[in-house]
Amino acid sequence: MIRFHPSAQQLKDFVEGTLSPAISLMVSAHCDMCEKCQRFVEIETESLAAQMISAANENVGDTSDIAFQFGDMMSQITQLPSLDKDSIEPMSTLEYRESMHKSSKAPESSGLKTIELDGRTFTLPRTLHRYIDKTGNWSSLVGKLWQAPVDLGNQGVANFIFMGSDGSVPEHTHRGTEYTLVIDGEFSDGLSRYDTGDFIFMDGEKTHTPKAEGKDGCLVFSIVDQPLHFTSGLARLLNPFSHLFFR
Repeated sequence: MIRFHPSAQQLKDFVEGTLSPAISLMVSAHCDMCEKCQRFVEIETESLAAQMISAANENVGDTSDIAFQFGDMMSQITQLPSLDKDSIEPMSTLEYRESMHKSSKAPESSGLKTIELDGRTFTLPRTLHRYIDKTGNWSSLVGKLWQAPVDLGNQGVANFIFMGSDGSVPEHTHRGTEYTLVIDGEFSDGLSRYDTGDFIFMDGEKTHTPKAEGKDGCLVFSIVDQPLHFTSGLARLLNPFSHLFFR
C-alpha cells in the first residue's frame, strides 16, 4: 500500500509545468504507480483548463477567436518548460494522461519496459521506460548493494539502487536533497517503512539508514543533487569518495 506521496503543491506544480525537470520525472513516475495521484492530476488539469478558458471568455469578445485561444491555452497547460536537447525529458501532463489512456486499453507492443539484475527482471513505471537504454551497468557496492547509473543529460545522474535481503546503505544525511521512488519491494530506514510506489523526500535535516526488508530485496530509483554524507562508524571514511557513488 502506497503511503508516501508528492505534496499537493508538488502535484499542482507538476500540472502547471513549474517543477524542475528532475522532480517532474519523479512525480510522473510515482503517478504511474498511484491511482490516487493520477486522479489528483486529472482534476487539477481540468480545473486549470477551465480557469484559462474562463479568462479567455472575459478577454476575448469575438467568439471566433475563442477556439483559437482555447487551443493555444491547452498547449500551454499541457507542456512542461522547454528543455535543452541534452536535458532530461520528463512527460508533459498531456503525454502522461495519454499514456494512461493507452495503457488502460492495451499493452505496448514494443519497447523496453524492464531492467534486469542477477537473473531477476523488474518492470518499471511507464515514465522511466525511455531511460532504460540510458542506464549503465550494475556495479556492486558495500552491504549487499547494487547500483546502476541513469544518464539524465545536463540535469545530472539518477541511480537504480538494489538492496539485497537485509542489505543496507550506511547511516547518512544529505548535503542537498534526495528523491526516492520505491520500484519493487520494501525497506525501512529508522524513520519509517516504505513500500512499492512510495515517493520519499530527504534533506539535510534527516539522518537515516535504509535497509531492505523481506527475502526478495528492494529496488529503488533515486535522484540526489549532492553526494551523501555518512555519519556513523567506518562509513565516515567514505565521505571523501562519496561523490563516486550514491550520486
